Amino acid sequence: MSAHTPPPGFDARRFKALERSGFNRIAARYADGAHLRGSLQAALLEAAALAPGEHVLDLAAGPGLLARNAARQVLPDGWVLASDIAEGMLAEGQRRAAAEGLPDLLAAACDAEHLAFGDGSFDVALIGLGLFIFPEPGKALAELRRVLRPGGRLALSVWGPRDAVPLIARAQDCIARLLPAPKVPRPSVFRLGDAEALTALLADAGFGDVQITPHVFNCHFDCADAYWQAFLDLAGGAAEALARLPEATQAQLRAAVADDIEAHRSAGGFCFENTVQIASARR
Repeated sequence: MSAHTPPPGFDARRFKALERSGFNRIAARYADGAHLRGSLQAALLEAAALAPGEHVLDLAAGPGLLARNAARQVLPDGWVLASDIAEGMLAEGQRRAAAEGLPDLLAAACDAEHLAFGDGSFDVALIGLGLFIFPEPGKALAELRRVLRPGGRLALSVWGPRDAVPLIARAQDCIARLLPAPKVPRPSVFRLGDAEALTALLADAGFGDVQITPHVFNCHFDCADAYWQAFLDLAGGAAEALARLPEATQAQLRAAVADDIEAHRSAGGFCFENTVQIASARR
């Protein structure tokens, strides 16, 4: 099995339904945690090199954290369309956009592997921490290439290798140790963390001028419970599954995670240094 294909026994329809439900559940909290990933958002937009007047697609947009910042760079003559499989995430993003004075942010709920947009509709496509979630990332990239105009640009971010992302890995390792394997097998969120694998995937999808740059950012938490909540606020379908566990099991997980992250204790709490890969490419 390659990093680009789902695990054996994978049920794409069930997986997508769980992801949709999970991200709808955490929409507001996901948006509230944007400050933890502020430097990552800035690095991705820098790689995108947006220009006023451009038409931009933000795929796996969630509550529009990236889309809103992109809109500020292309308005008033350009526009940004935020797209996600979780309609609750998009609704949360539009509420926040209106509150921030961006009432014209567009949104459309759809499956990244089956985009409902015409050929050559966009100048730029963005995917912030989303490509690894798609069951078939190559299929999603092929769709993105279709909806980009000739010469259009793609900028995306993915989690780096597992050992370089303790923000996610510590909690995942604890869950794997204490709980049975999930009924719905999940693609690893680290499966595109290797720069060579990501470069090959983009090239196979027909993209050229591929450039990949690692970006390191730190997350600080006052206590172990704050770390655990931040993980849940990023976890989508995994958060949905964990929320269905008995309260006693959830408490056991919280306690175990608190023990596991002691190595990250620093003055005033806990600190996690994480690496993401920032990729840019051209159609």
